[in-house]
Amino acid sequence: MKKIFSTATGFIQISISLLILRLGIGALMLTHGWPKLLRLFEGGEISFPDPLGIGSFMSLIMATLTEVAASVLVILGLATRLATASLAFTMIIAVFVVHADDPFQQKELGLIYLLVYIVLMITGSGRYSIDRLIRK
Repeated sequence: MKKIFSTATGFIQISISLLILRLGIGALMLTHGWPKLLRLFEGGEISFPDPLGIGSFMSLIMATLTEVAASVLVILGLATRLATASLAFTMIIAVFVVHADDPFQQKELGLIYLLVYIVLMITGSGRYSIDRLIRK
């Protein structure tokens, strides 16, 4: 019974948890960025919001670059805090600007991503990452 209610966590447990979190959230965000990347290479008419006033095409490029490149960095555990900061910024824009007038259900996924990115910004990538290898 003590194990069920135990709040003690070891360094290994935390590191494995951060690895699982990084791999999962990185892969999930790639499912949003990859289709955008394909749209860029297909050409043709592109309809994308312009929340920062930099143009629809440039907004698509910035969102795609962040969702793909930063997600790969998160998966690898390389420059994790910087990568999650850019992803968090993207989620802030998506939730509070692009979907500002939408119902909560449309914002919910973006908020979940944002919360995970904030946690990873605070904790860093953990023991099983390239960041740790660089720090040594």
